[in-house]
Amino acid sequence: MKALLLATTALFALSAGAQAADLGAPRTPIAASVVVPAFSWTGFYVGAHAGYGWGNSRFFNGIAFPTSTNGPLIGGQLGFNYQFNQIVLGVEADLAYAAITGRASNLAAISHRTNMLGSVRARAGFAANRALIYVTGGLGFQGAATAQTPVGPESYSRVGYALGAGIEYAMTPNWTVKAEYMYYNFGTRTLGPLYAGTVRSDIHTVKLGVNYLFSTGPSAVVARY
Repeated sequence: MKALLLATTALFALSAGAQAADLGAPRTPIAASVVVPAFSWTGFYVGAHAGYGWGNSRFFNGIAFPTSTNGPLIGGQLGFNYQFNQIVLGVEADLAYAAITGRASNLAAISHRTNMLGSVRARAGFAANRALIYVTGGLGFQGAATAQTPVGPESYSRVGYALGAGIEYAMTPNWTVKAEYMYYNFGTRTLGPLYAGTVRSDIHTVKLGVNYLFSTGPSAVVARY
């Protein structure tokens, strides 16, 4: 009986000592949660695009000669974004080779062709993580020519305005794809010396593009304690 009492007392003593040792040991911090941060749009980017344009041109020399124009375009763009919270502000410049052409529907044999289309624009958008919805506007540039058989083409360049909207999505931390609509208006220009008259045109475009972002934003996973 005395041996059983001594054994029980020793067991309780060992148990109390172990609990005291546990109370004195430092505890390793455990991550409360693992947070995946929102994608960052801040940084420079460069890319390429292709699309289709359509619009109207009108040659006027006392008689109006309206022309519907359409055709493909391909080019590139570069720009910079800055994001704070979910708002993204930026600037973009683009330039495209175009073949947007058309011939007057009357018997005058007058044709119009847009060879170059470009712009320098501001962008403002709302970011939902990897998706960016934006509006854009600024200066538009056109390289074009008007021709009448058998005189030949008269080439000219024009400056107008460009307005549009689009959506861009980040497929990876560096690569994004986008779809964009743009409207260009170049007003009225006086021709010469080949032709006596004026020409007026506007163009709508839809574009699909890809961009490479030089800033990849924050790391993919961050532990918060």
